[in-house]
Amino acid sequence: MVTIKDIAKVTGFSPSTVSRVIANNSRISEETKNKVRAAMDELGYHPNLTARNLVIQSTKTIGVIMPSSADESLQNPFFTEVLRGIGSYFHQKQFSILLSSGQTEQEKFEEIERMVLGKYVDGIILLYSRLNDSVVDFLQEKNFPFVMVGKPSGDKDEIVHVDNDNVKAGKDITTYLIENGHRRISFIGGAADLVVTIDRQKGYEMALKEAGILITKEYTIHTEFLKSGGRQAVEQILGLELKPDAVVVSDDLISVGVISMLEEYGIKVPEDISLVSFNNIYFSEIIKPALTTVDIQIYELGVESAKAIIQMCTNQKLSKKRIIIPHHIAYRDSVRLKK
Repeated sequence: MVTIKDIAKVTGFSPSTVSRVIANNSRISEETKNKVRAAMDELGYHPNLTARNLVIQSTKTIGVIMPSSADESLQNPFFTEVLRGIGSYFHQKQFSILLSSGQTEQEKFEEIERMVLGKYVDGIILLYSRLNDSVVDFLQEKNFPFVMVGKPSGDKDEIVHVDNDNVKAGKDITTYLIENGHRRISFIGGAADLVVTIDRQKGYEMALKEAGILITKEYTIHTEFLKSGGRQAVEQILGLELKPDAVVVSDDLISVGVISMLEEYGIKVPEDISLVSFNNIYFSEIIKPALTTVDIQIYELGVESAKAIIQMCTNQKLSKKRIIIPHHIAYRDSVRLKK
């Protein structure tokens, strides 16, 4: 294991100077800092914060990782609400949050590597699940405590996760459209490698198959979990020769962009096209028309993930590794009802 003395030997500075660089002491010149930091990177040295306080043997801090940069993710109220749930439980237990801020996948991975190897945090909460995720591989390799909000793409019996039954939710909300006479139903989802998108789309397709409705490939569109993503999806829909009479949108924020863009083209919801969504974020009830949406209890997802990671970090036994939060449909005004 690389130590401060190793860095001092390589750079020719004293161990105390290296320590001051690690602490970002203003009295140390930028030239010295750059030389020491370059040696740290080359030797793979990660400062160990817990060494500063050997008594508690814990940082009482949990790293929380977004699916994309914090700037982008926090535009979606899902993440602010799940963080509210996490934060409320951490406050009770006197834990803190260290929020990821990496702008790219590589930056995010390096940040998590620093958190883990430098022992900045006791555990990690991942606010997403995607296919072929190097972050999950790294955490498993290091046997580091982590909890996932969402269903893992693999090792479902090994990875502790908090989730909804998104397949059933996708099927339930699509069936509601079918029961109200809709047959040409489009699906607008987030990124195709996110497990939540895959599961909700699977439920949508199951409902169509059970109703004897042909799945039309052109009716499935993937975009960003942002308002702008919804606007882009509408342009694709309106370019179709046979346009859908209803849309299942996998996120309320995307729905806002969809409704806004449809209005610009003079297409009214639900008179001309019905729309259903997921998440039941705070503004889904106050926009016009108010959204019929799947309430996935975002706050509870946050609370339960916080409970699970603290149990893991304090060596408490978990009763189960799969924690399912029930969903229900909030019926409002965005669906044209069968007469």
